[in-house]
Amino acid sequence: SLQNGTLEEPAITKESVHHLFKYVSGNPLKRPQWFFDANQQGQGMVDVGTHLIDLIQWEAFPEVILSKEDVEIVSAKQWDTRLTPEMFKKVTGADQFPEFLQKNVEEGVLKYNCNGEINYKLKGIHAKISVIWDFEAPEGAGDTHYSIMRGSKCDVIIKQGEEEGYKPTLYIKAKNDDIEVFEEGLKKAINENLNSKYPGLNLKKLEDNLWTVEIPDKYKVGHEAHFGQVMEKYLKYLVDGQLPEWEVPNMIVKYYTTTEALKVAME
Repeated sequence: SLQNGTLEEPAITKESVHHLFKYVSGNPLKRPQWFFDANQQGQGMVDVGTHLIDLIQWEAFPEVILSKEDVEIVSAKQWDTRLTPEMFKKVTGADQFPEFLQKNVEEGVLKYNCNGEINYKLKGIHAKISVIWDFEAPEGAGDTHYSIMRGSKCDVIIKQGEEEGYKPTLYIKAKNDDIEVFEEGLKKAINENLNSKYPGLNLKKLEDNLWTVEIPDKYKVGHEAHFGQVMEKYLKYLVDGQLPEWEVPNMIVKYYTTTEALKVAME
């Protein structure tokens, strides 16, 4: 079962790293100059942060109707990513910072208020999200996602760093002293239960208490294909003429969490 966690060691942690300059379909992405004004674009914690909070609600309390009273903001903060004129030109094509950004320019460098962190509790479960915007990814990398869910018997971890070749990789780390019993249950869960629905999954042991779940490429449909899956789900709701009972209340809770956290961060 999911642990309650603490401020220092939350039950759920999610970190999303994005990049201001990137290549899309082989071409450099040009961003509009207003993208770098948080007053127009919005801060990172209320933008990308909504997706991370959505995942936490879905993973910790699937199909449970939540309310604003279930949320407690423990702490929140923001910080800048700094861009030189050369970096700004590379990502926008503009030779200089526009007048509306001058308020954020200090000693010739643009301070872009786009990063954020929220520590909060949802129904008593400690959770933490971090949204980070770097300028450019390392060679061979792109936007990355890190996640950990701490359970009573194991932690479920997603890493996407250099060691993983910047590909999302699922790990399971046991806490149980009786590793043999845990491993037997894990093998049954992956090789029998999940494999009946997703054939091809493979559990690979890395250390005494650490495994990775090898996922066939046929299930790695990519970001764009996920939009299609979401649309299919929405169209089903449209045909049925109703949304699940939890959809609207939980959407309100999601945005309540980000906006309340922003208030705390701006105090």
